[in-house]
Amino acid sequence: MGRDTPSKVEQFRELLKKVGSGTHTSEALTRAEAAAAMRMMLKQEATPAQIGAFLIAHRIRRPAPEELAGMLDACSKLGPHIAPIASTPVTVFGVPYDGRARTAPVMAVTALLLAAAGVPVLLHGGDRMPTKYGLPQVGIWQGLGVAFATLSLAQVRKVLVETGVGFTYLPVQFPQAAQLVPYRDEIGKRPPLATLELVWSPYDGATRAIVGFVHPPTEGLLRTTLALRGAPALTTVKGLEGSCDLARSRPGIVGVVRADGSCDRLTLHPHDHGLGGSDAPLEAPEIYCAQLRAVLEGKASALTTAAIWNGGFYLWHCGVCTDLETGFAKAEAMLKDGVAAGKCEQVAFACRDAIAS
Repeated sequence: MGRDTPSKVEQFRELLKKVGSGTHTSEALTRAEAAAAMRMMLKQEATPAQIGAFLIAHRIRRPAPEELAGMLDACSKLGPHIAPIASTPVTVFGVPYDGRARTAPVMAVTALLLAAAGVPVLLHGGDRMPTKYGLPQVGIWQGLGVAFATLSLAQVRKVLVETGVGFTYLPVQFPQAAQLVPYRDEIGKRPPLATLELVWSPYDGATRAIVGFVHPPTEGLLRTTLALRGAPALTTVKGLEGSCDLARSRPGIVGVVRADGSCDRLTLHPHDHGLGGSDAPLEAPEIYCAQLRAVLEGKASALTTAAIWNGGFYLWHCGVCTDLETGFAKAEAMLKDGVAAGKCEQVAFACRDAIAS
C-alpha cells in the first residue's frame, strides 16, 4: 500500500519540477511554495542533488518577488531573532556576503560614525564565501580587534545595546544558512540566496534597511519583495562591488523608498563636494587593516576621504545632520577628534566583556 503523505524529498521534487522544467514551461513558485522550499533546504530535508539543482535552476530562471518574500518568510521563522533594543529604528545594512576583492571598504567606519552619533547599526555576514571569496565584513572587524565572530546571539544584542553596533555572524547565529554556502562553489554561480541576504534581517524591531546593488533589475526586485512583506521603506545604493559604499570615482546613485511607496532618486557627485578621486584599492588584509586604523586615527589618505564621503552622506541620510555639507564636516571632525576610534575601542571592549561574563 502506498503512503498517503509524500516524503519531504518527494515534496521538494515537485517544487523543483516547477522552477527547473525549462525556458518555456518553468513556473514561479507561490510565496507559500517558496517558503516551503527554503525551509526544506535550511533543514536539509531536500537531498544535496535537489538543493544544487534548485539553486542553479532558480538562478537561470531568476526569482520573482513573491518567491524571495516566501524564502525570507522561512528565514525569519528558522533564523535568529534579536529582540528590539529601543523604539528608535536600527539601521541594517545589506552588503554582499562574498565580500570585496578590488576596492577598500569603509563600511566599518561608517557604522562607527553612525553609532557614535546615536544611530544604532546592525550588520550581518559570514566568512570568505564563493564565488568571489572577497574580504568579508567579519574579517575587517577582526582586524580592528572586534571579536564579533565569537559572540552568542544574546551577546550580540548586549553589545548592540551598549555600543550601538552589532554583527550577526552566519556560522554561529544562523548555522542552517551557513550549511548552504558550499553549494555556491559547487554550482559556480551566485544563487538567489545572494539576493535574499541583502534584505534579510535578524532584528525584530523597527529598522531602516539600506542595501547595495549592482544591476538595476535587482533594485526593483528588492523593493517589491520588501513591500510584499509589509516593509516598503528601503534605501538602495549602487555602491562599490554591490556594497553600500559610495564610490569616489563616479556619481553615487541612491534610491529612497518611503513607507507610502513613493521614491526619490538621488545622484551624488563627489567632485561637487571636493571629495572625488580614485577609489582606494584593496591591499593585503594586514595592510588594509593598518590603513583602516589610520583612518580612525584621523590621518589623511584616499581611504580617509572615502570614509568622510560615505560617513557624511549616511549621517545626513539617517537624520543626524540637516544637509550634506554638515554631514561631511561632522564626519571629518569625528575622525580627527578620535570619536570614531573611541567608539571602535568601546565595541571591542564590549565584545570582550560579553564573552568574559
